[in-house]
Amino acid sequence: MDPLKSIAQIAASGMHAQSTRLQIVAENVANADSTGNTPGADPYRRKTITFEEVLDEEAGVTMVKVGEIGKDDKPFTLRHDPSHPAADENGFVKVSNVSPILEMANMREASRSYEANMNLYEAGRKMRSEMIDLLK
Repeated sequence: MDPLKSIAQIAASGMHAQSTRLQIVAENVANADSTGNTPGADPYRRKTITFEEVLDEEAGVTMVKVGEIGKDDKPFTLRHDPSHPAADENGFVKVSNVSPILEMANMREASRSYEANMNLYEAGRKMRSEMIDLLK
């Protein structure tokens, strides 16, 4: 298999995985302040993502793919707000287990990983172009 094509496949798999990670982070941040709708109801539960290595036997390269999108089992926090429609008999409301600071760190890391894969893709594209120029 063409090694330059392999570079593009590896980079594309990384960009796809990090793009999915950024979507999960965005969903988590958008729901960070959510609560249940009725007394005792659970709010939005933070989503997590894992990655897996995948061997492309035809190309002979290892790529990355999204393994699983799961739920964070960390407990919900309680906020005292007796006037809230989802308050329990003690006046506490369950609040989402999303930590905006953690999500911002995840967003930054995913963004940097995406950019690194984009740079790899561009380097492969440039090498291919230079190789074509040499063959002329």
